[in-house]
Amino acid sequence: MRIFNGIDEVETAVGEHLGYSAWFPVTQDRIDKFADATEDHQWIHVDPERAAQGPYGGTIAHGYLTLSLLPVLGAQVMRVDGISMTVNYGSNKVRFPEPVKVASSVRAGAEILSFERTAKGATIVVRYTIEIEGAGKPALVADTVRLLVS
Repeated sequence: MRIFNGIDEVETAVGEHLGYSAWFPVTQDRIDKFADATEDHQWIHVDPERAAQGPYGGTIAHGYLTLSLLPVLGAQVMRVDGISMTVNYGSNKVRFPEPVKVASSVRAGAEILSFERTAKGATIVVRYTIEIEGAGKPALVADTVRLLVS
């Protein structure tokens, strides 16, 4: 994990890849709970028998479930100490190039794309890539905007 001691250290890391999180398992139980929370019960996510006959040979995680893993995985990649809080402000260019099949594992990598000082701290853009173990292709690429409040 890359730990920054204050906003000034974050600024020096623009363009730097920060590393990776641990591998995180994507289970059918997690997919089902996400479906319940969002009321998105499309068969490709929640019906293993029907999905086994579908294009991926089994169920796949919702794209937004994959996106929602960024807070837990991103916290394993970077932390900024010496500030009062970090706020996720939004995401730009979110893409889901590969499906995440049930029983696979994913991890996140992060790179700081930009840094801008503000009256309350700084705004940074972090490109997160969520990779599927053994797939060789990312499941998600998202440029996220985060506010660092000093």
